[in-house]
Amino acid sequence: MLDSRIAQDVISAGCELGASFVDIYVEKSVYEAISLRDSEIKDIKTGTDFGIGIRAIFGNKSVYGYTNIAEREELLRILKLICAMDKTSQSVSPSAMDFRKIKAQFLVSSGLDKPSPYEEKIAFLRRVDELTRRNEKVTQFDGLSMQKWQSIQVFDSEGLAIDDERHAIRIPMTVITAEGSNQARAFEGPGGSQGWEFAKTIDPERIAESLVKRALTVLRADPCPAGKMPVVIDNGFGGVIFHEACGHLLETTSVEKKASVFHDKMGEMIASSVVSAVDDGTIPGLWGSLTVDDEGMPTQKTQLIKDGRLNSFLVDRLGSMKTGFDRTGSARRQSYKYAPASRMRNTYIDAGHDDMEAMIASVPFGLYAKVMGGGSVTPGTGDFNFAVEEAYIIKDGKVGKPVRGATLIGSGPQVLKSISMVGKNLMLAPGMCGSVSGSINVTVGQPSIKVDEILVGGEA
Repeated sequence: MLDSRIAQDVISAGCELGASFVDIYVEKSVYEAISLRDSEIKDIKTGTDFGIGIRAIFGNKSVYGYTNIAEREELLRILKLICAMDKTSQSVSPSAMDFRKIKAQFLVSSGLDKPSPYEEKIAFLRRVDELTRRNEKVTQFDGLSMQKWQSIQVFDSEGLAIDDERHAIRIPMTVITAEGSNQARAFEGPGGSQGWEFAKTIDPERIAESLVKRALTVLRADPCPAGKMPVVIDNGFGGVIFHEACGHLLETTSVEKKASVFHDKMGEMIASSVVSAVDDGTIPGLWGSLTVDDEGMPTQKTQLIKDGRLNSFLVDRLGSMKTGFDRTGSARRQSYKYAPASRMRNTYIDAGHDDMEAMIASVPFGLYAKVMGGGSVTPGTGDFNFAVEEAYIIKDGKVGKPVRGATLIGSGPQVLKSISMVGKNLMLAPGMCGSVSGSINVTVGQPSIKVDEILVGGEA
């Protein structure tokens, strides 16, 4: 990829131009996507990309540029262009490079760095399609096999010279059912930081049965009543509310600008005392796991909230410089086309001590949100509106009939304080997250939780 001598020359030139810090991010990636619709392979897409991003920091201001050409003259040209955006009167001397070798933490046997078994992937998608269509109510199955392999290098003016390899796989699947004029859908998208061997952990019969059962449940459900009520949110993808409505408020990307309601709350109670939350980039095989972040720092387990008290933000280099908090290995980006920013990895509410049965039994009338869907969040405040893909009425402490069209409307910070019970059944689920440094792989999660009151929007 990039010769270390060229990297050293470019970094030295950046420091001579007045930058207090310079880093270089080199990326080569291979991508593959196989899609199936209406029982036929719709598309097979493959691609490769290569690029180099250069960042120079002047005081607390960062400038960034990128190119696809790994030549000294081109990199110096990009460097001079971005350094012309801002200058400081003082220069620093770059440190000698320490060529560290990172030991692979997540072993992969069938990544895109090796020949890709198209036939196996197509056979898997066809098998799930066949199984779902055994039910006459199923009108459509969409399946997608996505894999990515990424090789990176990071060099910086503090002497870092590091390389890493990353693998990712995800298999999103959607079923649509119909009865008369009514339609309903169900989605599952398992994924991990692995190769095709990950697919061997997925049982086609189980996932097909789950998709069809959920889509039929929603198809035959009654309209959801609206109003303020207690809500029990199930484990796994239920954690998307914490991720979107609270997690982003803990990234120094927003904290440094005082654009987060939590920017001055370090050490204070921001949640119910039964709530602890973690962002952990080190869990083997998870969709959001990394050996090192995109600044070359080893990832870690970061305790965001402990017993309701704000314990840590998610901090990248620039965020650390602006806020004074230690870096947490949270610098991430979609590709070399983006400067790094503080982002989440595998973020979840930690397991508690309550039983799911006790949560349900404690609700005289409310909603059981079994499977969450998508939604929207207001940046800075954490106000949210999320659809519930599969929901049930709770009446007299028992789960009752399914309902459709439910939405949860509220404020992330307020919901944190309204959680009264946290289950033991922690589960994690993959997702995608978009922010200032692009779209990245993340994991969300939680055990079942009881929120004493949320505004539920419905059709009834």
